[in-house]
Amino acid sequence: MATKVFYSNGKLLLTGEYLVLDGAKAIAVPTNKGQYLTVKSIDIPKLIWRSYDEDSSVWFEDSFELKDLKETKAVKQESEVLIGILFAAQQLNPNFLKESIGYQVNTRLTFNKDFGLGSSSTLIANIAKWAEVNPYELLFKSFPGSGYDIACANHLNGALVYQILKGIPKVTPVMFNPGFKEQLYFVYLNKKQSSREGIAHYKSVPEQVKIEAINKINILTNTMFTCSSVVEFRQLLIEHEEVVAEVLQMKTVKQLLFADYSGVVKSLGAWGGDFVLVTVETKSDLTYFTNKGYTNIFSFDEMLLN
Repeated sequence: MATKVFYSNGKLLLTGEYLVLDGAKAIAVPTNKGQYLTVKSIDIPKLIWRSYDEDSSVWFEDSFELKDLKETKAVKQESEVLIGILFAAQQLNPNFLKESIGYQVNTRLTFNKDFGLGSSSTLIANIAKWAEVNPYELLFKSFPGSGYDIACANHLNGALVYQILKGIPKVTPVMFNPGFKEQLYFVYLNKKQSSREGIAHYKSVPEQVKIEAINKINILTNTMFTCSSVVEFRQLLIEHEEVVAEVLQMKTVKQLLFADYSGVVKSLGAWGGDFVLVTVETKSDLTYFTNKGYTNIFSFDEMLLN
């Protein structure tokens, strides 16, 4: 087999966090950074795996016998996760990794793996391409989640509205390139948040509370990607934060960390970490965040695939 190279986009969720699990419409955006997976056949029936961060440093490596992945005893937690994904891919395609040859596999992130932009989802999407299986089915066999990150991983450009209807992902491409995008920035909160913990907490919320919140979020999502005024956009962000805060019974990230900031701060995805979306009047407003030690800041065009 010739060397094969696969690539998938990273992701951000602008609206619908948590509630997307139960059918809310969510605006998701692929990032212009992602992950490569390179597969090269070798003569021994082993899988030799090496993963590189954006700075070309190796953050994970291991090797496995290919005779029976299910029986492989992993020493590292990362190895256990990887084996689980590969075994799930085999369940979906019994011919996957069943040849008498082995493989040297290298992955390379083009974003910092701590940023929460989809190191797992881009890996799953790439393995799905390699194994020739449905990426959503592979995700649902491997991790809890809505699948919006898989939609972003395989989306060619621009934003999308993601919704789960009767258990089936629905992806609708939308135009989200607002005239006020120079007033939108993404700020990294210096810590990666576990989406599993947030999902577990969300699942305890009463169903009626979720239903009422989903109706509100759907209206906000539909309005957000069509609005042309930054004033209206800021108000929509504020209302969205209030809806999710009420559902989760949590304070917003602005209340917790940026109460005296003059603009709007909105959580993206898992609350409590990763990135926030902030609005500014001028670029100089960003000194507020750098003075607080939040120095990883990206403009709209620097972050998103358009």
